[in-house]
Amino acid sequence: MLMDTVLALATLLTVLAALAPLSRHTAWWIRGLDFPVAQTACWTALLIAAHFIFPPESPRLFLIDVMALFFCLLWQLWRIWPYTPLHPKEVVNAAADPPQEARLRLLVSNVLGTNRDASKLLAAIARETPDIVITLETDHWWQERLDTLEEAYPHTLKCPLDNLYGMHIYSKLPLEKAEIEFLVEAHVPSMHACLRLRNGRAVRLHALHPAPPSPTENEHSKERDAELIVVAKAVAEEEDPVIVTGDLNDVAWSPTTHLFRKISGLLDPRIGRAPFSTFPADYPLLRWPLDHIFHSDHFRLAGLKRLEHIGSDHFPILVDLVLNAAPGENGEAPEADGEDRARARGIMAEEDVRPADVPDPT
Repeated sequence: MLMDTVLALATLLTVLAALAPLSRHTAWWIRGLDFPVAQTACWTALLIAAHFIFPPESPRLFLIDVMALFFCLLWQLWRIWPYTPLHPKEVVNAAADPPQEARLRLLVSNVLGTNRDASKLLAAIARETPDIVITLETDHWWQERLDTLEEAYPHTLKCPLDNLYGMHIYSKLPLEKAEIEFLVEAHVPSMHACLRLRNGRAVRLHALHPAPPSPTENEHSKERDAELIVVAKAVAEEEDPVIVTGDLNDVAWSPTTHLFRKISGLLDPRIGRAPFSTFPADYPLLRWPLDHIFHSDHFRLAGLKRLEHIGSDHFPILVDLVLNAAPGENGEAPEADGEDRARARGIMAEEDVRPADVPDPT
């Protein structure tokens, strides 16, 4: 009888945890359940197995529990399925040996502000030779170490902060109209610039690190959601190539990221490949994809990988993109309907932000 009660209670809590993210409520404890979908899927499968190993005395309770868990498992697997090789690739592979003048190699790393070992990140940069390095949570201490890159990366944008929201860009490629903006919160910057590729083409770059919904940061996800959506809206009508990247403090399969992609029209190179989970670096069974690189249809993918541990709670991520002269060969991002656009307007209105607030670096 005790086991029946335990299984029933575990089933109830599991079903609630699986279905709560369907709500649009922005409370941190609801939006936090968007993150561990792969983990809750594994837990749900184990709980189904437990019902067969320790079947409840009541056949009706057994049937109700197992059916509820089975449908929750299907829902969880449906959410993460696009980020597996079983799904068609959204971004096609670039041809072998693409022209160097059309390539853009980008490394993004949340260094962890309290991490005081820069050697591992600098070694990764030296080994991978990216064209652009974007760092998050970098303060003045980190800036002193990263400034050693300036001989090879002379184009920079720096915003050292001691509040875990500092940001830096070091680039081999020219940065034009580079700006630091505080779109939603006064202590949370974003960076916006126009990159000039070796072939002369301009690429709009937006680097973001919105504050997460959490009991120690923001009690709701409204601020994070507003920053993502206002940038999505700003780049939606852009005809030039666009890249939006950073630690978005949201997972790839969340409703907010899905709305971001619908509004922006940007593609996700992880779809059809893998989630490339980057956080938390020290706990393999708890990882989820928190660091993102989205881009417009102008690019093909030459490479995408998660780099080794650098002492941070995030892994760096490296993407190698190739500008395609003939867009249209990739898959399509999900399209926004009227309800999506109305929801996006509501999110921006609640935080009083507008697309015009996002710098246009072209």
